[in-house]
Amino acid sequence: MKHWLGIILLLCSFAGFAQKKAPAAPATDARLAGLDAQLEAVLKASRAGGFAVAIVDRNQVIYAKGFGYSNADKKIAASPQTLYAIGSCTKAFTSSLMGLLQKSGKVDFDKPVREYLPELKFYNDAMNNSSALRDMMSHRTGLPRHDLSWYLFPTTRDSLIQRIQYQEPTAGPRLRWQYNNFMFLAQGKLAEKMWGKSWEQITKEQLLTPLGMQNSYFTAKDIMSKPELAIPYGLAKDSSLKILDHYPINGMGPAGSIYSSVSDMARWVQCWIYGGKLNGKEVLPASYVQEAISSQMVVNAAPPSMRRPDIQFGTYGFGWSLTSYKGHYRVEHGGNIDGFSASTSFFPTDSVGIVVLVNQDASWVPATVRNIIADRLLKTTPYDWLGEQIKDLKKAKAAADSANKATAKQPRNKYTHPLADYAGLYNHPGYGTMDLFVRNDSLLGRTSKYDMWLEPWNYDVFVPYAIEKGEKLDTTERPSFRLQFLPDVNGEISHVRFIGIEDPAITLDFKRQPKPATASSELLKELAGTYLLPGVEVSVYVKNETLYALVPGQPDYELVYLGNDKFKLKVLDGFYMQFDRDANKAVKSASFVQPNGTFTANRKQ
Repeated sequence: MKHWLGIILLLCSFAGFAQKKAPAAPATDARLAGLDAQLEAVLKASRAGGFAVAIVDRNQVIYAKGFGYSNADKKIAASPQTLYAIGSCTKAFTSSLMGLLQKSGKVDFDKPVREYLPELKFYNDAMNNSSALRDMMSHRTGLPRHDLSWYLFPTTRDSLIQRIQYQEPTAGPRLRWQYNNFMFLAQGKLAEKMWGKSWEQITKEQLLTPLGMQNSYFTAKDIMSKPELAIPYGLAKDSSLKILDHYPINGMGPAGSIYSSVSDMARWVQCWIYGGKLNGKEVLPASYVQEAISSQMVVNAAPPSMRRPDIQFGTYGFGWSLTSYKGHYRVEHGGNIDGFSASTSFFPTDSVGIVVLVNQDASWVPATVRNIIADRLLKTTPYDWLGEQIKDLKKAKAAADSANKATAKQPRNKYTHPLADYAGLYNHPGYGTMDLFVRNDSLLGRTSKYDMWLEPWNYDVFVPYAIEKGEKLDTTERPSFRLQFLPDVNGEISHVRFIGIEDPAITLDFKRQPKPATASSELLKELAGTYLLPGVEVSVYVKNETLYALVPGQPDYELVYLGNDKFKLKVLDGFYMQFDRDANKAVKSASFVQPNGTFTANRKQ
């Protein structure tokens, strides 16, 4: 999970980590010779705050070390006990709860999930009638990410679940793999319903405690006072470290909220290597473990690339990504949330596991370190992963610079309305409400989580830039995300369309709800009266400090004040009343603005 404009989780020593009666780890392991120097080079090249690594070989943790800092300002060194947000590595924990429910006979992975969770509603009947837990656990419901919904408009789990019914799919069930965090939220809600406890309580009782993961938590708020908690970092323009806020992912918790250390995550990996057991005790059903690390959906059906002929296929299990790495079956999942990146992986037929956690935003460090270590442990021909990563970064930067230059040369045309006409509350029921307002000569936006400046681009298309607290607005890298304002038949701005965020097949329109202004009692009384249309008398009256219009034979229409004697008919889109005054400021008429024209009614004297 990444920034929306970048597209656009008790100290424990390793002494108790081995399986029962495990031999001590060797003092030296030839496979690890020189590894420290390689990883120090990764740290230097990445400019990350720091990272930690744990390597599991069968029933031993053979390597556990931190590099750099968990807190650079205080010079607190990263260690195997440093706490990082693990992001989407959380997903395997949540799906494991489904495995426990399956074992107890409380759920069937292949029955429509609404048999167990009727409050979960999808966009259409095809999805309602057929979407099963197996589909949700392997990202094949037909829903794309819709991540802006929870990321820009965070709310409670119950409210997020209600949004799903308004989120448009881009494929039929089981036709396409599409990553979706909401489906892991829904698994968490199902667990809560079945156990009668919070997802956090269930995960701790069923998984963390049995595994001895005493240094794992669910929100930064729980552990802010712990010195082991890493500071989330991004990179400033000068490549210096920039402190980011811990993202409060509570609502979407089952998809990515756990904080842990490599020491604890090593125990999690060992459990999977041993088929669901740790120290001989079953934590996960063996049958579930086999299903979870078996291909449930094809992610990438393309043949291997010429550049990487020995990295083959891409599929997904239950909360795990699967591939063949140089002839070795790899089970892995990455994680990203503001200021943190992660990779948890293991090779089940080799009984090897690797955990890499870093306090750097959208970092390439976890994948690079994982691959460097895998080449050593599996004794495969090594690639120069760091060198190739640096080359790829240079190419990507050159391409981005070229794209920015090309975009800067594109002609711009002035927006078609006064900026005030774009202001208002814009709502999508599958997302939330965005407040757009004018300050000085700028159009600004605010969601429940972020503020933004909207740069006029071309007519009614604007480019949003995130406003970061305490920092100067950075417009050097223009995001591909756009906001396009759309008028109704009267020329009034009625919608804003989000472009460049979701699949182009989705029309993501936020409906405008003009902000109500405050109308004084005196003004309402002044406007009340009878207005004459041809053959029709329209009565305008005040009730409970609200203005209403009554047209014979129709219901009473509540009027919402927009300022400057203009009102919107609350329940009708595109219908307005504009009261008109004479030279003496007396109300003389009312114009009824509606899709089929504008009609003026003189006030009855």
